[in-house]
Amino acid sequence: MPPPADIVKVAIEWPGAFPKLMEIDQKKPLSAIIKEVCEGWNLPSPETYALQNADSTNFYITEKNRNNIKNGSILRLTTSAAQMALQLHERIQSTSMDMKLDGLKDLANSSRDITFAQEFINLDGISLLTQMVESGTERYQKLQKIMKPCFGDLLSFTLTAFVELMDHGIVSWDTFSVAFIKKIASYVSKSAMDTAVLQRSLAILESMVLNSQDLYQKVAQEITIGQLIPHLQGTDQDIQTYTIAVINALFLKAPEEKRQFDQDSVNILECPLTEMAHILAQKQLRSIILSNVIRSNKPINDEMAHQLYVLQVLTFNLLEDRMMTKMDPQDQAQRDIIFELRRIAFDVECESNNSGSIEKRKSMYTRDYKKLGFINHVNPAVDFTQIPPGMLALDNMLYFARQHQDAYIRIVLENSSREDKHECPFGRSSIELTKMLCEILKVGELPSENCHDFHPMFFTHDRSFEEFFCICIQLLNKTWKEMRATSEDFNKVMQVVKEQITRALTIKPNSLDQFKSRLQNLSYTEILKLRQSERMNQEDFQSRPILELREKIQPEIMELIKQQRLNRLCEGSSFRKISSRRRQDKFWYCRLSPNHKVLHYGDLDENPQGEVPHDSLQEKLPVADIKAVVTGKDCPHMKEKGALKQNKEVLELAFSVLYESDEYLNFIAPDKHEYCVWTDGLNALLGKEMTSEFTRSDMDTLLNMEMKLRLLDLENIQIPDVPPPIPKEPSNYDFVYDCN
Repeated sequence: MPPPADIVKVAIEWPGAFPKLMEIDQKKPLSAIIKEVCEGWNLPSPETYALQNADSTNFYITEKNRNNIKNGSILRLTTSAAQMALQLHERIQSTSMDMKLDGLKDLANSSRDITFAQEFINLDGISLLTQMVESGTERYQKLQKIMKPCFGDLLSFTLTAFVELMDHGIVSWDTFSVAFIKKIASYVSKSAMDTAVLQRSLAILESMVLNSQDLYQKVAQEITIGQLIPHLQGTDQDIQTYTIAVINALFLKAPEEKRQFDQDSVNILECPLTEMAHILAQKQLRSIILSNVIRSNKPINDEMAHQLYVLQVLTFNLLEDRMMTKMDPQDQAQRDIIFELRRIAFDVECESNNSGSIEKRKSMYTRDYKKLGFINHVNPAVDFTQIPPGMLALDNMLYFARQHQDAYIRIVLENSSREDKHECPFGRSSIELTKMLCEILKVGELPSENCHDFHPMFFTHDRSFEEFFCICIQLLNKTWKEMRATSEDFNKVMQVVKEQITRALTIKPNSLDQFKSRLQNLSYTEILKLRQSERMNQEDFQSRPILELREKIQPEIMELIKQQRLNRLCEGSSFRKISSRRRQDKFWYCRLSPNHKVLHYGDLDENPQGEVPHDSLQEKLPVADIKAVVTGKDCPHMKEKGALKQNKEVLELAFSVLYESDEYLNFIAPDKHEYCVWTDGLNALLGKEMTSEFTRSDMDTLLNMEMKLRLLDLENIQIPDVPPPIPKEPSNYDFVYDCN
């Protein structure tokens, strides 16, 4: 007969004693179990003891997490969290350097446990640590000359404990003084600083900026780009990652209309937006990142890739102001830019001698503006009143005309010499192309929390967006000629060009020249071949008998998809808990029971490599209690305020399970596929329709495959009942050719 479900068999350790094997009744209070264990070893005052996991985490067992205990677990009897917090609180204030150092080391390890962290914070431990950093560091520095390793460890453990305690979200970041911020900033600004101290200091500054607008202002006054650049020039990728993370955090939290650097101090302060590119170029931030990070010998890890992606997005977002600015047709300075485009294209000087009548000059202007491809030939300024792309399109045209003058003149003159219906309108094309590039690069959108999609080529030039435009406008003109397009084909040409650009970007070119070379291979003829190939794989039959057969088969396919979704839920998935600091990722796992009646879930110490057993997931949610599944903005955790939560991509991956009256289980899927699998599976459990795009895609794929099988001419062909045997592996693989 199996043991009762509430009885768990465990081993309990105590230093210097033989481990006890005992059965724990999960219905009994934890205090009663601890008292029983203490009595077995004749230990007085059982209220001063607690049980701990005897693994790498050493987390305390509490009434909330005791369901984590499973058969065969090894536990440890230890000092209670309250007693441990009190002891460490005293030890870190010791006059003995050795005792202080050991106390801080133990504090840094223990602070990962939220049970201990709560007790230590209740003793005003955070304030003690900040005081030690603010005032105690000077005392330690006197010892630095004779005890340099000890000093580094002392400060490192202090800052590590602080970071771990703050990561639990118990204490608000708004409570810290300017003196503390200055001290942390000083560790970042020093040229020679212990690596661990520097890493923790950068992490603290990033968290301060992301979690408090008030602290952003204070940190921004202390940190300059010049102080951060030396850390990018080192070889430690972790330090480089933290450094870029601080830069990104400062950009992200800067006032929307004033994301800029001060020209004199180069502090991140409230300065005009238009100075950003100038200051970045002055400090050579882009070239330093390119040479020391992107082109270094070390492979780029996921966290660095994410930070580079965030920097890329925030840099392109500097274009948003121009993209959303309409041109004022009455503004002479803006009109002069259009005159400059005309002057460069047709090599004409301003008619200062007032030669000819006003009507004649107007007629000449109108003729030239028509050749330049503007929609409004009389007043081209009107063309730039559409937002997006607004003034950004005019900026791109002027950059192209000045920096690539020969190509600009060739395009304008080529098209002005063609028949009217075959000319590629440069002005209209530039405006629509700029709008398209902004859509492709998602200019104006906040960075995604889960994306690592940075493009190395955008770090190879200070004006990468403008250069990107220059390459693409020449591509557009080339494609127009290859298609022998007329003005009626304008939208069709733009669709082809968008496909060429997006296909070229998928290979992540390392430079703009590589991107240009890739586009050369993606001619209109090649695009047609690719489309035809893809179309053949999606062949569709429209005759009535076949449509009737499809309708008959469809329910069978839908049931197959439903079973696949439920099987995937039974296998389970790992989900990441969103926090302000991504590097300290925490995971939780959720899976459906084999009988489809219960959702099992629980926290994990790290991202699992395979399935997590049901008995290690302490929390349960009966499917019968689920009221609804909501997605996107309707999710409770998406209604919270947070800079990194309110972006389109995270919203698209969020869903929540609502149960009972106001309880909910919040999810953020790792990718779109997992999102569709889980929302489909949960809807199937509730008897609702599966409506995800992956369900539609799977339905089309499986339905087309089944249709083709049923329509095969199989007369006199015997179909085997069992699949053919898998052949033996060959003796060698010399025949394999690596195409790469």
